[in-house]
Amino acid sequence: MRGGLTSLGIWSFLGGIVPATALSVVLSGPTDGRTSEPHALGAKETPAMATRPVRMVMSAAFVSESGIDLYENIAHHLARKNGITIEVTTGLAYSTINSMLQTGAVELGFICGLPYTALRDEPTPRAELLGAPVMKYPRYGGRPVYFADLVVRSDSTYHSLEDLRGRTFVYNDERSHTGYNAPRHRLMERGFTSGFFGKVVRSGSHEESIRMVAAGEADASWVDSLVLDYDREKRRGRAGEVRVLESIGPMTVSPVIASPDLPAELRAALRRTLLGMHEDPDGKRLLDDALIERFAPVEDDQYDEHRSMKTAAEKAGIVAIR
Repeated sequence: MRGGLTSLGIWSFLGGIVPATALSVVLSGPTDGRTSEPHALGAKETPAMATRPVRMVMSAAFVSESGIDLYENIAHHLARKNGITIEVTTGLAYSTINSMLQTGAVELGFICGLPYTALRDEPTPRAELLGAPVMKYPRYGGRPVYFADLVVRSDSTYHSLEDLRGRTFVYNDERSHTGYNAPRHRLMERGFTSGFFGKVVRSGSHEESIRMVAAGEADASWVDSLVLDYDREKRRGRAGEVRVLESIGPMTVSPVIASPDLPAELRAALRRTLLGMHEDPDGKRLLDDALIERFAPVEDDQYDEHRSMKTAAEKAGIVAIR
């Protein structure tokens, strides 16, 4: 991961506050003399595009940060098919992403499920669901679901969550459902409400958490199964050096959302394009590259489990993992 920061540019980490060692890379962008302005998509293909670009933010762990270009290509497809330009901004913390969607600084997002519920549950909802990916692997059963996988080093002696008492746990972001919300709910279920780990640290991304576990800098982390799948399939990062101890799920996967600030007609058109990608030759090729079978419609109540896990853990006194 650290060796790939230059090529990743402003993407850097999927949906997290980055470690101090990488912060300057995220803020300054690529080191080849280019600026870190948002990447405009669709301009060449759409001479009749809208007068102002539609702004998209990517934060959810749909795929490892090493595969961000795949999701930029999906955004490009949406832009080209709808005669608009989309500017993509990446590499921001979940809280920053939500603030941008709340204030109208961006209008589209690939975001985590828990931050989506926060936006949706505002007095005036700030997010509308467009769809969510159905991954190709049999594990997902043809549904828009995923798992939070608890990973440890492949050669470790840990065989259960109980073996990790007093050990070092790493997570990606406090607002992540996969890396934080679902894990603290699991700790509550096991009765570990008064403290369990010896040390808890934040990494900024699932891929960095995987690297830290593989390198022995942390003993365990709950990570998004989509990130783990992609890195193992593409042999990226250090996913091949960790094994799954247990899993939480299946749970509804991170969605693609639109702001109500976008015209209803455009929101509907983007939804149709997204949900029909698997029937379009160019769209299907992009989905295949990202290990996606299709994008499927999802409803708000499919994220109620995210809400209920948060409420139950906090009522049990587990506001923070410890």
